[in-house]
Amino acid sequence: MDAPTLSAAIYVRHPVLADERAFLSAVRASRRLHQPWTAPPDTPALFRAYIERMGLPANSAFLVCHRDTHALLGVINVTNIVLGQFRSAYLGYYAFAGHERQGLMRQGLRAAVGHAFKSLKLHRLEANIQPANAASIALVASCGFMQEGYSPRYLKIGGRWRDHERWAILAS
Repeated sequence: MDAPTLSAAIYVRHPVLADERAFLSAVRASRRLHQPWTAPPDTPALFRAYIERMGLPANSAFLVCHRDTHALLGVINVTNIVLGQFRSAYLGYYAFAGHERQGLMRQGLRAAVGHAFKSLKLHRLEANIQPANAASIALVASCGFMQEGYSPRYLKIGGRWRDHERWAILAS
């Protein structure tokens, strides 16, 4: 994404090393919101590793930011990008505490999905969500994702293998 993607209330941009302090502060403030769904980078070393990993061609990360205050609202990661005939990737995301359930991540997710389909020329995005994570399921459903299946013990999060529902969206 060359320039930030804008909506009425947010803009989406790639994270940079200079975001470390604000990012880690938002992660610390969001621990209760994130558990047991995700484990974002929560130390300087893990943040730097995240920036490095997301800079690889197979990944693309986005920060959802408030248009007026520039506060970090959440994160959207497009990972394991496979091109060729598959043209698919995985999607991960999380809001930061104080910004959830306001429709801001929906705006950010729509911007990231648009970027994945238009700029990256992907055909498919897949989000794997723990069945009890009603807010996350509602988010992807509101953005046009369809449930495709169920994967027992699919991802190891918080030291446990957890079941996930498989949701996907295809380019139109």
